[in-house]
Amino acid sequence: MLEKYLHRTEFDSYEDFIQNYKLTIPDNFNFGFDIVDAWADSDKDMQALVWCDDHGNEKSFTFNDIKRLSSQAANYFVSLGITKGSKILVILRRRWEYWVIAAAIHKIGAVLIPASLQLTKKDISYRANAADVEAIVCINDDFVISQAESALPDSPSVKNLICVDKSRTDSNTGINSLKSLWKDFSSEAFKCSDVFNRPVGENATKTSDTMLIYFTSGTTGMPKMVHHDFSYPLGHIVTAKYWQCVEKGKLHMSVSDSGWAKFGWGKIYGQWICGAVIFAYDMDKFIPNNLLHMMEKYKLTTFCAPPTMFRFMLQEEVGKYDLSSIKRFCIAGEPLNPEIFRKWKDITGKPLTEGFGQSESSVMIANFKWIEPKPGSMGKPAPLYDIQLINPEGNICEDGEEGEITIQNMTSSHPTGLFLGYYKDTELTSQYIQNGVYNLKDVAWRDSEGYYWFVGRHDDVIKCSGYRIGPFEVESALLEHEAVVECAVTAVADELRGQIVKATVVLKKGYIPSDELVKELQEHVKNVTAPYKYPRIIEFTKELPKTIGGKIKRGEIRNNDSMKG
Repeated sequence: MLEKYLHRTEFDSYEDFIQNYKLTIPDNFNFGFDIVDAWADSDKDMQALVWCDDHGNEKSFTFNDIKRLSSQAANYFVSLGITKGSKILVILRRRWEYWVIAAAIHKIGAVLIPASLQLTKKDISYRANAADVEAIVCINDDFVISQAESALPDSPSVKNLICVDKSRTDSNTGINSLKSLWKDFSSEAFKCSDVFNRPVGENATKTSDTMLIYFTSGTTGMPKMVHHDFSYPLGHIVTAKYWQCVEKGKLHMSVSDSGWAKFGWGKIYGQWICGAVIFAYDMDKFIPNNLLHMMEKYKLTTFCAPPTMFRFMLQEEVGKYDLSSIKRFCIAGEPLNPEIFRKWKDITGKPLTEGFGQSESSVMIANFKWIEPKPGSMGKPAPLYDIQLINPEGNICEDGEEGEITIQNMTSSHPTGLFLGYYKDTELTSQYIQNGVYNLKDVAWRDSEGYYWFVGRHDDVIKCSGYRIGPFEVESALLEHEAVVECAVTAVADELRGQIVKATVVLKKGYIPSDELVKELQEHVKNVTAPYKYPRIIEFTKELPKTIGGKIKRGEIRNNDSMKG
């Protein structure tokens, strides 16, 4: 399959990879037909998905199963009036139906909008109106159902509410008392024909058509609509094959809910193009030992998760689990603290290989298969992107100099995998993309060997007494202390210094907050890194605010502090 889209699939070195990686992109590429159905047609028994949950349920699907079920789903959606260009909001957590429904939406040429289970009425109505959503597809969950129903009067574009597993009756509330509002996907879709021919004429999809919209929150304002076309999955060949190192016919797991871009990064597009088998564990709640058990039980070959999950798994007895089948451990979502890197490698014998990117992109910078990872480094640039660091004067940074990460030379060739802009918002798009340059607003520096090191979001960098302090380096220092499970470093306004460093710290079991421990942690940071970076304020908490994807919400901590002030 890869040979259809790559001039070469194997490379001798990172330099060979950068110089000679080249994609061929058809004018009418469609992931549903050209990947899902193509694998099914080449081998009807080829495994595509292994799914399980916390309740003993397990299912396995071949590509032929996904082809058949997605064609039935496509026919069902068409019968409801969903056509090319229709916007579909999908809230399905990690249900196996997500893969079927995503493939069906792609086949039709409708626009997939993944969404989180945590969305409230306000969130749903905002998304529905911003994107002109025509249908909402969700799981049978009381909270999700109630919020979607509450949003309906304020969402005039929504014509269909569709529920997966509508017949389930776990409670006496929610959908079971309001059946008339909801269509039953599970009982109705799979009565439809399992033949869905590729649309032709005006209904046919072009690679340049809108395929996917991610809503992503920034530090200010309402969530942005990240706009991807049908070439987007091809950008993730680099993500899957050369960073995650997935293998055809072998199980790969990325830990992510379907409402987030990380799902597209690790649980469907690049992995299926490479012929890997997706392993999906639909966990009710992240419990480290449960996840470790699944990793061992299913003998995964490749695995990717946020650093937060590795931190919490390391609080358990990782060594008692047989993880020897896993050849490659990857992390993304947040920078990797060196202490976590060292501990994981000591126990498993394998490094954690970091990758960096956004909802707006495929993997941009990573520790690719030819690169020896450096603890704490993001790695080196992907061949799809002309990465340069730019200083405040707009000049390209020298090695060792901090600057904002940019993608250059986009006027001559738009990188495959990179978003087209923010949907229906040319003004916002122009704030990030100007004169063929995309500025991520993330700050990093590059060492003399070409490795990139993350400093922080532009808004996260702390400016104290003329010094610029990246939160990540202070967090990494704190995590080396035996008392610290995790922490978040933020800025607090200070009349004398402009800003000072604050650390919000979660302690390991057995440690009790005290003034003595505060002083001990401060001295520890002074000894590990430059003394001026030490946190002048340390606050202890039971847990840090996080997104469902595991990213720490530093902005929420800053906002809470400003309200206290």
